[in-house]
Amino acid sequence: MKLRPRLVVATVAGTLPVALLLLWFNASTQHHAAERILTEFVYAHMPYERQSCEESPATFGGRLRPHPFARGGLPHGPPPGAPPPLGPPPWGDLPGGPPPHGPPEGLPGGEPHASPPGVPPHGPPPAPGGHEPATVFAYDETLQSQNPNAPALSSPLRDAIRDHDVAVVPFTLGSRSVEVLVRLPWRTGPCAFVLAHGSTDPEWGTILPESRFWLLPTLTVFAAMLLAVGPVVQRIQKLTEAVRRTASNAYASVIVVDGHDEVGELAQAFNAAGREIRSQIAEQERREQALRDFLANTTHDVMIPLTVLHGHLTTLRERAAAGQPVDLRVLGSAMDEAHYTASMVHNLAAAARLDAAESPLHRSVVDLNALVGRVLGRHRPIAREREVALDGAVPAEPIRVWADVTLLEQAVSNITYNAVRYNRAGGHVAVILEPAPANGFSLRVIDDGPGIPADELSKLAERGFRGNEARTRAPDGQGLGLHIAYGAAELHGFRLTLRRSGYGGLEVLLEGKQHQS
Repeated sequence: MKLRPRLVVATVAGTLPVALLLLWFNASTQHHAAERILTEFVYAHMPYERQSCEESPATFGGRLRPHPFARGGLPHGPPPGAPPPLGPPPWGDLPGGPPPHGPPEGLPGGEPHASPPGVPPHGPPPAPGGHEPATVFAYDETLQSQNPNAPALSSPLRDAIRDHDVAVVPFTLGSRSVEVLVRLPWRTGPCAFVLAHGSTDPEWGTILPESRFWLLPTLTVFAAMLLAVGPVVQRIQKLTEAVRRTASNAYASVIVVDGHDEVGELAQAFNAAGREIRSQIAEQERREQALRDFLANTTHDVMIPLTVLHGHLTTLRERAAAGQPVDLRVLGSAMDEAHYTASMVHNLAAAARLDAAESPLHRSVVDLNALVGRVLGRHRPIAREREVALDGAVPAEPIRVWADVTLLEQAVSNITYNAVRYNRAGGHVAVILEPAPANGFSLRVIDDGPGIPADELSKLAERGFRGNEARTRAPDGQGLGLHIAYGAAELHGFRLTLRRSGYGGLEVLLEGKQHQS
């Protein structure tokens, strides 16, 4: 469901129960006010009508009209010095006919009579509080009425009056009828109880105006809520359209939404997310382009040594078929090309692991003495073919580190291979492992080759960078060796430093902490 219909439904759901509760409370208040008025009216007038009721119980009852000395619903008594009231009782309009003393004064067919001095004459019969007159009927102590027109008392009223002096019919929403059964003070005789029946006039105890104009502010509040949420919905729709537009052009555009409220903050959050997405897209494109370039260069670089290796193997096969002795120079060259190809494949795997930041290291306890021995054994054949002396030195006590053995060995192998490959005939390469202070270690690879210019030392760790001398001596290289060594050292928390050696070449220093067993 859209936001606007949901807000409308929420507004209706919030307003309607309040309006219904207000109506119920108003009706309940009217009902209880009518009960109170009827009760007070009976107590105020029945002391004056007891004699009339007990003399004619069969005809007593009907519409209740106030006694002249019980104005306002409460008995005030006759004025000082005035005699008791005369004339017929103020009860009439019974279905069974007029009361025994004739029609009440002021009604059709009746004759006006004089009131005692000081007693105001009877006028039109006012109702309690100015409302519609109620009807009353008298009942004896057994709750039976001698008036045939009196209604039978309901069981709830009979049960309630046993323990109380006033019993009422419970309030029911939608009903205006009010019934009150009152126990009179004398408690005996045909008029021991009086049942008063009326209705809830809107003026009896209401908390709402008599008219329905109170609905106008309710509807006004409802409309104001809808008008208030309307602009919010429009701004959200505008924000939605802006997000769709910027998503269609790879989040290159900026979302513009006025205001400093929650919708504006949401737009700013979308802009921040768009900047992050654009940055990630740019980085992904850069990586993909680098990968495409890398694959293209790798395909070319791998084909060269494979072609050379294929030529050497063909020569060796032809000489073997002709019964000629093996040309050790050709065999050594073939081994060199195979070693270079294997090193290149290993570097590709290492570079892929370094690029995949989520790829975890498979750490274990690594014996650096043994690792250096494997690297020296792997590269001595290559060093001999290039007429480079490759030596190594390790301490008597093994140095152990907590590392990924494959990645760390590839890094040391790359450093050693670079030192051998880019050296000159008659050169020297030394791999020296020794302990360092504070339970550390240092692994140095030193050569006396042509060296690296000072302005290129800081760039050697960049992927694909190769110095001028390296491009001259080995034009088919990729520039991955030191890049992988730097990445492996960083992942392990080691430090890799490049500097000119004291013999004119390059010194690569790998430093770190030993493993605490």
